Amino acid sequence: PSLCISLSTSLSFFSLCVSLRSLSLSVLSNQASLSVSPDRSQFFEYGSVSLSCEVQGNSAGWRVVRNSERGILSECNTDWGKQQGSSCNVLLIPSDSGVYWCESGSGEHSNAVNITVHVGAVILESPALPVTERDSVTLRCRYQETTSDLTAVFYKDGTFIRTETTGEMTIPAVSKSDEGLYKCYNSKGDSPESWMTVTAPSPVLSISLPRRLCSLLVGSPYL
Repeated sequence: PSLCISLSTSLSFFSLCVSLRSLSLSVLSNQASLSVSPDRSQFFEYGSVSLSCEVQGNSAGWRVVRNSERGILSECNTDWGKQQGSSCNVLLIPSDSGVYWCESGSGEHSNAVNITVHVGAVILESPALPVTERDSVTLRCRYQETTSDLTAVFYKDGTFIRTETTGEMTIPAVSKSDEGLYKCYNSKGDSPESWMTVTAPSPVLSISLPRRLCSLLVGSPYL
């Protein structure tokens, strides 16, 4: 197979074809990822979450599975969750806390996501899925009951970061150093800890042409 690039001017039409056999792509067939909606790792009891397997290629045979905090391995639509199309919708109770991922019939699996169901008064809304370096991320201290005092104290890896009267802490451009365990605290109580993962931006695919061919193109009187 070949990749063809066509160039045209008012005087001529030029077509360049490059063999794809010499290109190496880092895309795996049937690569799957678990999406989480809403994208957060902590929920109050009786909250809901939708988990979906997004698969490149043939999605047949992929399903959402979990390993609960009690060490029970099971899949959606057994004793938890309701399968609706490609999504698994879960009405959460404490026993739903655990690690979730997508798995195929042949044993392939996706990224894993930790979900915590908290019966206390405060949770931390932080991304369950990895965030990309230089993205803006907002962490929110959320309260089960209405409160007029939104002031929250934020911690990372057990160390005080800062106090926010709005109950929200924004990191304008995250970096790898922002990766870690976060929690928040206010007058209503404290949240569980959640890990935030920071990844590098995806590399951009580029094609390098032989120098001689580039010289021919640059030197063409029709370009």
